Amino acid sequence: MNLARRAALASVACAMLLGGLKAWAAWRTGSVAVLASLADSVLDLVASLVTLAGVHWASQPADDKHRFGHGKAEALAALFQVAVIAVSASAILLRASQRLMERQASVEPEYGIAVSLVAILVTLALTRYQRSVVRRTGSLAIGTDRIHYESDLFLNGAVIAALALESYAGIAGADAVFGLAIGLWLLFGAWRASVDAIGQLMDKEWPEEKRRRFVEVAARHPELIGLHDLRTRTSGTRDFVQFHIWMDPGMTVAAAHAVVEKLEAELGAAFPGTEILIHVDPEGQVDEPGNPLAETDLLKETR
Repeated sequence: MNLARRAALASVACAMLLGGLKAWAAWRTGSVAVLASLADSVLDLVASLVTLAGVHWASQPADDKHRFGHGKAEALAALFQVAVIAVSASAILLRASQRLMERQASVEPEYGIAVSLVAILVTLALTRYQRSVVRRTGSLAIGTDRIHYESDLFLNGAVIAALALESYAGIAGADAVFGLAIGLWLLFGAWRASVDAIGQLMDKEWPEEKRRRFVEVAARHPELIGLHDLRTRTSGTRDFVQFHIWMDPGMTVAAAHAVVEKLEAELGAAFPGTEILIHVDPEGQVDEPGNPLAETDLLKETR
């Protein structure tokens, strides 16, 4: 079982545990903030199950109908999470608004506070593990899941503050106000999580720093005269790169092939998990004159 799948299973188990505890606390307290936290945990469970499915599909090898693999299944799973989070946040905002107008106080707040403290400890352990997995695999789905669980830390802290302020400090409406804040925070988290997923589905280029580092590694190769038309994208945990290089027009096909093979090996070692496609042009060849996206000779900037 790969690391991303293990992390997805861990988040499913965490969501089930916290969902059960928060359901009990919501029943005992009647708090809208606890109810919002419960809704978030139910969403966590749904989102984590989708993440597990997405990670599983994304890990499948390429086949005759998906020659680039199935990596974008992770981005689709992340977008599903975003949709679920947005719907839930809207429902929480509606309920919190109703509660604010009703001015109904929570009861037995100690149960909600105790469950929220347990949730914070469990979530801290999970997000620390997820961060390690994302660092080692680059999984988008696990990264999106981690963003959601990290927001839960603030959410559970808000629940504790809401119950304490309303029940112990006597500040009426604090529970509903914090419920509104939690709903808005979830909407912000949904927007933030959607950015990477949409970028991956739209084949967004690598960050400029990563592209520059790639060119710098290629520039170390002495046979390369120039490099242009660099195109990059990411699908799941796998990167794809294609570019054109200028070579001596007098080189034989065999010699040029040997240079390309060596260059691919060096770039693959520097950027593991990257599929590289190199097109050889004779020196000075420009396929699309006047096209700024063709990027004429990127090696000039590094030499």
